[in-house]
Amino acid sequence: MSAAAAGLHYGWVIVATLCVTETITWGIIFYGFPVFLSAMEKDLGASRVVVTGAFSLGLGVAALAGIPVGRWLDRRGARLLMTVGSCLATALTFLWSRVETPAALYAVWLCMGIAMATTLYEPAFAAIVQWFPTGRDRALLTVTIAAGFASTIFMPIEAWLLVSVGWRQSLVILAAVLAVTTIPLHAFLLRPPPHLAVSRGADAAAPAATPGLSLGAALRHPIFWILAGAFFMSNFAHTSGTVHLIPYLMQYGYSAALAAATVGWIGAMQVGGRIFFVPVAAWVGPRWVVPGLFLAQTAGMGLLPVIGWLPSAIPIVVLLGAANGMSTLARASIVSDIFGRRHYGSISGAIALGANGARALAPIGSSVLLLGLESYERLFGILAVALLLVSVMVLLTDTGVRLSEREPR
Repeated sequence: MSAAAAGLHYGWVIVATLCVTETITWGIIFYGFPVFLSAMEKDLGASRVVVTGAFSLGLGVAALAGIPVGRWLDRRGARLLMTVGSCLATALTFLWSRVETPAALYAVWLCMGIAMATTLYEPAFAAIVQWFPTGRDRALLTVTIAAGFASTIFMPIEAWLLVSVGWRQSLVILAAVLAVTTIPLHAFLLRPPPHLAVSRGADAAAPAATPGLSLGAALRHPIFWILAGAFFMSNFAHTSGTVHLIPYLMQYGYSAALAAATVGWIGAMQVGGRIFFVPVAAWVGPRWVVPGLFLAQTAGMGLLPVIGWLPSAIPIVVLLGAANGMSTLARASIVSDIFGRRHYGSISGAIALGANGARALAPIGSSVLLLGLESYERLFGILAVALLLVSVMVLLTDTGVRLSEREPR
């Protein structure tokens, strides 16, 4: 077997490993919090705003950690980083089960932000991009489809554990699951990609074989800032819709159960969007697929203010869900398509700083906007206009860069 064929073969071992570890980590760290939310409020004697603030803090820290995490990934690969991150996630999940005050909860989730930054999609995507010079869309698709079922698998299990043994003992059990699965899988199977292994033994002055711009060079291109702003706006709008859609639908006569099911189906449609991303991207190319998904999100958000005149919310569910599912893959692939693979981790981490920060900002930010705008219709209308603007900006901005550019000496 040739070296290239062997590398490609082991790349799929990396994909299979990440399918398992991403599903488990997302299911426990991210989706466990809402399951245990009410129980934590009661046990800690704190309001929902106070308790959810800890989750927002963790998401904010994860966003800020994106750039240093990306630099590490570019230089050393994902193996050590994700192994240490899984150890940290395991320890913090156990400590989470022992918190007695809101202050302790905030301390745990301050550190959990680092664990999320080193174990969730950003380092996983970087590992895949490093292993797949070509055909990475299929590899990214495989991991995101698998991890897309994290909530489907883990939230019912966590709800059953909550009823059976309480939230504290549930977290102890989940910490054990993290320990016996994610730590050994990351430690033993996430080998460094061939080009990193070669560069470690090569002369430091020799040019890297893998092309690509540095973060500093990427920052000088307008397309970087346009993409960063677009993905920020996309995540802000999606998270805002998730937070406010249930009470909004109930204003139009939806029952609480039907409104919740509608939001749930938006999440389910993300998997469908990811499945169609690869053929759509191959058909129209990255130049069109990225603004196209923002336009789809614009259409879905734009229909919300007139939902009272629609016979069904199905078009909204399809557009918002599929667009958000595609957005995850688009952000992962377009960075390497435009800026190259050499410094993918750093550039992706810089864009993720805004994209992931939007998730932390959106719940409180959209609530403040709602107070000023005084109606959900105006809120969703403003978000639709903002999405339309970023769609046009991405469409009109030149995506061509010269991968031979280097930082000025």
